[in-house]
Amino acid sequence: MTEPSSLTSQLNSNVFFKPGYIRMSRLLTGINSVNNFFQKKGYEFLKLESRALINKCIRRTGLDDFGGEDFCHPLSVLLQSFESDADLNLFGRISVYSEIIRMLCNRLLMVADRKRFPQIDSERIVRPLFITGLPRSGTTFLHALLAQDPKCRAPQVWEVMHPSPPPETASYSSDPRIAKTGKELRWLDILIPYFKRVHLIHERYPQECIAITSHAFMSYVFESMYHVSSYRIWHDKQDKRPVYEFHRWFLQHLQWRSPGTHWVLKAPSHLMALESLLDVYPDADIVVTHRDPLKVLPSCASFTRVLREPFTNGLDNKKIGIEVSSRWEGSAWHSLQFRQSRPHLQKRFFDVNFTDLERDPMSVVNGIYRHFGREIDSSAELAMKTFIAGNPKDKNGAHHYSLEEFGLDRETEKRRFQFYMDHYSIPPEM
Repeated sequence: MTEPSSLTSQLNSNVFFKPGYIRMSRLLTGINSVNNFFQKKGYEFLKLESRALINKCIRRTGLDDFGGEDFCHPLSVLLQSFESDADLNLFGRISVYSEIIRMLCNRLLMVADRKRFPQIDSERIVRPLFITGLPRSGTTFLHALLAQDPKCRAPQVWEVMHPSPPPETASYSSDPRIAKTGKELRWLDILIPYFKRVHLIHERYPQECIAITSHAFMSYVFESMYHVSSYRIWHDKQDKRPVYEFHRWFLQHLQWRSPGTHWVLKAPSHLMALESLLDVYPDADIVVTHRDPLKVLPSCASFTRVLREPFTNGLDNKKIGIEVSSRWEGSAWHSLQFRQSRPHLQKRFFDVNFTDLERDPMSVVNGIYRHFGREIDSSAELAMKTFIAGNPKDKNGAHHYSLEEFGLDRETEKRRFQFYMDHYSIPPEM
């Protein structure tokens, strides 16, 4: 079997979308059926075993220093959860296998870069700007919008996927890894045209922090894309400070030869780890987006289904609904409690209502810059306005979903999130 080069080149290569649904091709459905037959007989293709994967990456790169062994236990827990919980089909197994290989190889190459260029360790990450909030509340759009400022730095998809060697300012717009990543992402356009309706993706777009922390194998990216319930339970209990220290290590690498005035970063999962984030980045500024949870929950559940369905033998919409509601109720509560218990940090936060962002995004941007004492110049404003004009709502088609299809009751969810709606004065959306 030919080994795929990356997850994105495989992502949903076995599926295509009809609006709101995924349909497997007959050929690949047959292949997965054959795989299921062999699984029942006790055979498994591409066994997900950490030592075998590690050794493969050592052979592939000719390197053996991963920068320590702190990733080994998280990787083992994750792989065990893939085997016991995720119910992977053959293409899910191929995708997981190829992604683990890519991330382990990236670690080996980045450590080798550090040995060659030890000055990378001296890079300082100054006043990074983090965007967080409930998923589907405008975080991706706002991240891409703020990243239009030519002075700032945002980790782009291509450099997070292929971070070694460290990118350089002189070739940042022409690096061959951009074209490589673009080819990988074009599988999404060809095979999953519906994907664009639920998420902005491009090799030059800013990437989420969870794609960085996935290299530490302690990341919420895994529970987003796969049903890894035991890993999720374990991950929730872990100290997140080492993850943010790895995150800073990664940013140092990207920044060394391609700096900016500040980093613009994003992930909804930061809501669950604000204390660790601020421990590692004590001068960080944090933008928090807010939206009616009755809109957030079905959109997030639908997106979760879109992400997971190509890789698994089956999904239960009601289980996804319960999982999503529980995850983000807990996250909203945790972040609110954190902020209330630390009033001295309130100036470090700026709250954005989704309806305001949708109505007048530049007004929101100017409010962010004013609140944090940052300057926005004419070139940044022009770039942002151009981006807004080029990315109207539902540019790639509307994303349809409902609470009911995921077994969620409107009144029950309204009661669960009333504390959040009341505290941040979030207007209900029709």
